Amino acid sequence: MAKLIKQMEMDDLKKTFQDVRDMVFLSHSRINAQTENEIRLSLRKKNVRLKMVKNSLARRVFNELGLKVENYWGGPTVIAWGTESLAELSREIESFTKKNNNLQVKGALVDGQEISFDRALTMPTRAEAIARVVQLALSPASRIASLVRAPGARLASQIKSIADRGE
Repeated sequence: MAKLIKQMEMDDLKKTFQDVRDMVFLSHSRINAQTENEIRLSLRKKNVRLKMVKNSLARRVFNELGLKVENYWGGPTVIAWGTESLAELSREIESFTKKNNNLQVKGALVDGQEISFDRALTMPTRAEAIARVVQLALSPASRIASLVRAPGARLASQIKSIADRGE
């Protein structure tokens, strides 16, 4: 490949992945063009993009962008990105890997750090994470409220039992 062409490809990769921090790395050997096109179209409807990359060029670009990817550059590499969270992206990719054995997941990248795909699947989506934070924030308040109400409730039940006995 000519040096100018390589530089143009690297510039395109930089432009594409400059703001992307969450992605999944795939290998899709022995997939025919029709199946690959079906996968791409289905994922595009869900705002997921796929890009086949040349490993040596992508490795250079990712190092320049500060993304620490070391273990995913063996064999043909396809990068998937584009949903709001890595969890959503991972779940979409997993649905396709179950249908097609030739599509294999190499791993995932979250906030520029490598993680296993299994861990990416268990991560919460943005909405789930917000719900957990709200739940944790409200939990102490509900405990305090129940503790404040408890003595009054005990006193009221004792008064009621005395009143019932007096009748």
